[in-house]
Amino acid sequence: METSKFFEILIYTIPAIITGVIALYFFKLHTSNEENRRNFLLRKEKQSIALPLQLQAYERLALFLERISPAKLLIRVKPTGNDPIKYHDKLIQNIEQEFEHNLAQQIYVTEACWNAVVTSKNSMIQMIRTTAANKGVDTNDLLREQLIQNTMNTESPTTTALAFLKNEVQKIF
Repeated sequence: METSKFFEILIYTIPAIITGVIALYFFKLHTSNEENRRNFLLRKEKQSIALPLQLQAYERLALFLERISPAKLLIRVKPTGNDPIKYHDKLIQNIEQEFEHNLAQQIYVTEACWNAVVTSKNSMIQMIRTTAANKGVDTNDLLREQLIQNTMNTESPTTTALAFLKNEVQKIF
């Protein structure tokens, strides 16, 4: 009699345990799906806020690269005297100021993109320094002429960085 009561209790208990385990499994599955849905909606909302900021950063960096390109820089920054060293310093100072105005944009772009921008800036400064150090460059007009000839012979560092920047933006879309 004892064993029959035990089996009777077991017969009622096993389906209840199985039902409980299945209910627990579906409950966990449901809560997991809800959490994933909430995370997706949060990411989507964050992206709708962050994407315009990110695109604005790319725009500002493109503008920076355009402003420090040799042709645009030489048109915008006019020499004040005839000392190529002072003009050289003025050009470099202008590039550094432009760069400082855009430092915060590194938060919104990839590290590779930011490195391309920094490399472009440094290459431009190096190109100006190298050109100004030439012995034949003793006037501002010669310095300007040499800088323009350098960019005609080789691709400007700003052009390379701008192409990289455009490629990054295309990856977003």
